[in-house]
Amino acid sequence: MKIIKADIVGIHLPLQSPFIISYETYDYMPSIILKLETDDGLVGYGEAVPDEHVTGESFFSAIEVLKHQLLPAIMGESPFSIEKIHDIMDSRIHANRSAKAAIDIACYDLMGKYAGKPVYDLIGGKFHKELTFAKVLSIEEPEIMAEKAKQALALGYSSLKLKVGFDLFKDLERIKAVREAVGYEVPIRVDVNQGWKDYSTAAQALPILEPLRISWLEQPIKMGDIDGLAELRKKTVIPIMADESVHDGSELNEIIKKNAADKINIKLMKSAGIYPAIHMAKTAEAAGISCQVGSMVESSIGSAAGYHTAMARKNITSTELTGPLLFSKDIGDLEYQIPFVILNGKPGLGVKVNENTLQELTIKKETVQLK
Repeated sequence: MKIIKADIVGIHLPLQSPFIISYETYDYMPSIILKLETDDGLVGYGEAVPDEHVTGESFFSAIEVLKHQLLPAIMGESPFSIEKIHDIMDSRIHANRSAKAAIDIACYDLMGKYAGKPVYDLIGGKFHKELTFAKVLSIEEPEIMAEKAKQALALGYSSLKLKVGFDLFKDLERIKAVREAVGYEVPIRVDVNQGWKDYSTAAQALPILEPLRISWLEQPIKMGDIDGLAELRKKTVIPIMADESVHDGSELNEIIKKNAADKINIKLMKSAGIYPAIHMAKTAEAAGISCQVGSMVESSIGSAAGYHTAMARKNITSTELTGPLLFSKDIGDLEYQIPFVILNGKPGLGVKVNENTLQELTIKKETVQLK
């Protein structure tokens, strides 16, 4: 089995309502769907959701990198040669990890379809019996977030994730309002998305947050400031999670060396796919750091890939891949039963792609073939 053709399909996934985080407001999510075909007629799907603020890629740059750099280089390779494929991609271009993730995910989908096995069976088997996800609340006024938190619990959610990061003291009002609205038994995690900038600003929040029983505080300061994260961790009993500060193994090693985090948020778009994500989870486990698999707000394809990764790893103890629930139209059929996600056990990712919806949402398409 070898890869002979690739379709790069750039789409805009429509959101039900704007998704607001500290550095951007999204009215829709730009996504790149990759279809890899093999010489025996199998089709595997992958996805890239680039983010200029995190991965350094744009929607159009990722398409061009796939078209001109990555896909021509891996044509003719077997999807099972995943380490070789990553080596080829890394030798062609530095970083560009969401583009590489699209190829990695499509290869795993092909492997599973060829073997007749779900992806999680290819990477360690089913460790977790079930996977749950938190309700993610984007940044709004404190009273609105509090009301939406109560609505989420009424729908069956068992935990909440609050997006903050606009203004420290207004953010604290948001967190307090939600905690007062839902009580102290509901787990609440707080994601700042770098919005508090530096150690001295973020440190002001710690004595106020500690009585609120926050499950963890995610990426409160600018990515790359590992020393700042380490200092914050020394000052609080709240677990610190690194997200934008950890893309690959080298950054994870620095975090481990400096005792800068209790948890890391692995995203396939940051790590370059399932294969590197597994290695990061193993490294973190050896250092006593637990992991989460998070999302760049992907469709059913990227979300399913993340859930397969989490299902197979003991050290991945939480997940946040709820993009399909935020879209008014999705291209796949990943099943959610709040607060659980259902992996159907079918070969590969187990996602059936609606080609009509994919075509409807397409704004750019390119094709690469084996010469």
